[in-house]
Amino acid sequence: MFDAFARLPGNVRGAVWMLAASLFFGTHGVWVRFAVGEGSDPLIVSFWRSLVFFLLILPWIVMHRRTALRSAHPLGQLLRAAFSMTGLILLVMAQANLPLAEVSALTFAAPLFGTMGAVLLLGEVVRARRWIATAVGFAGVWVVLRPGVSDVNILFALPLISALFIAGSNLMIRYLAADDAPTTTVAWLAIAAVPFTLVPALFVWAWPTPMALFWMAMLGTAGLGAHICLVRAFTVAEASAVLPYDYSRLIVTSSFGFLLFTEVPTVWTWIGGAIIVGAVVYISRQERRTV
Repeated sequence: MFDAFARLPGNVRGAVWMLAASLFFGTHGVWVRFAVGEGSDPLIVSFWRSLVFFLLILPWIVMHRRTALRSAHPLGQLLRAAFSMTGLILLVMAQANLPLAEVSALTFAAPLFGTMGAVLLLGEVVRARRWIATAVGFAGVWVVLRPGVSDVNILFALPLISALFIAGSNLMIRYLAADDAPTTTVAWLAIAAVPFTLVPALFVWAWPTPMALFWMAMLGTAGLGAHICLVRAFTVAEASAVLPYDYSRLIVTSSFGFLLFTEVPTVWTWIGGAIIVGAVVYISRQERRTV
């Protein structure tokens, strides 16, 4: 079966890996809700998620210790980890308090922020079509939230700010990739994530129940599984070919939200999410053509 899968075209394999990543990502909010339901604060959940991720990847780091941590930009690696973990903490807080479907839809805005950051921070030239696509994507964010049309919970700022920090993390990856291997960036993130999430968790510290620990272990495992599948998807296929399948994350998340928490996403969530993803896919295709 594995041989047959390996013989499939790269874009087909990439689509499968992206669908698997979406499944892992789709369970993220579920494990957060279950852990918070056991009395754990979202800040503590973020710490244990990072710790489990680190412990799962530690054998690989030890095996490749001579090269995994060799970085030409150690401060840059720490900054990238800080961006990533800030985004994670805000995402966990959002998933603990807001409908999962809406949170998932709004996190798709990260590449839109990334386009703006590439211009402001990396000096990249963005043509009019990509600016228009970015504006359309943010229009999709408006459709999800519909400020002025319906009451908007101030907590919806959490997933948007999370997307902003995730975009910053992704921009740092592009900067670090010039000198550091992708495996180095993963190793630094896994190690730095533990102290970065421990510090805020100490302000609300309480030892979790055994059941909460189990849910947080599931959360860390899902995070690692999603990361592995995502890397493999972008390794074997073009980004523009697999990004449309990332939209399935909204379907998975909405299904879990409905089945487990009786959350019914509005039609505006689906329409806005589709607009955002469409804009992201278009931007990705434009980036590929300019390479």
